[in-house]
Amino acid sequence: MPLIIGLTGGIASGKSTVANMLREKNIPIVDADVVAREVVEIGTDTYKKLVSEFGTDILNDDKTLNRPKLGSIIFQDETKRQSLNNIMHPSIRTSMKEKTKNYIEKGHDVVVMDIPLLFESKLTHLVDKTLLVYVTEKTQLKRLMERNDLSEKEATDRIQSQMPLSEKVKLSHAVIDNNGTITKTKKQLNQILEQWHIQ
Repeated sequence: MPLIIGLTGGIASGKSTVANMLREKNIPIVDADVVAREVVEIGTDTYKKLVSEFGTDILNDDKTLNRPKLGSIIFQDETKRQSLNNIMHPSIRTSMKEKTKNYIEKGHDVVVMDIPLLFESKLTHLVDKTLLVYVTEKTQLKRLMERNDLSEKEATDRIQSQMPLSEKVKLSHAVIDNNGTITKTKKQLNQILEQWHIQ
């Protein structure tokens, strides 16, 4: 039976680092963020729904989606965030399922679905095992402020728009503590894959 792993974390928790380690092992990754960009390319159904819901203000001059602008609208408004999710999630889900199926049909026995909001979006039914990349809130805040050049308030708002990582720990099959060095992270990943009988 093919194994589908749901890789998740919080913003700035180091999930991409772990995803790259999995790629190095030739495990295919279906990345929700990449799919989210593909489904809103000009002319797609999702793109049309977004424009009809949020207006042309969310577009750049070349008619592509202005993600930061859309982000700033929804970060402060729960109702608008919900509308966005209702438009985006079904098409992202469908596309991710298709991509995963294609990898399995090509003979891969492990596929990773990289889904930042795996628990928030209640998508655990798509995967067999969940793998969480964890950092403390302090580390998360520091990394996010440095990475995205945000003020402490901006970074805190973004972190708080997601389920706390401490909650996600309880929901995950396995957790990688990413507060330490890359070497430590890699060692933990290898141990987990071994437990799950993945070469």
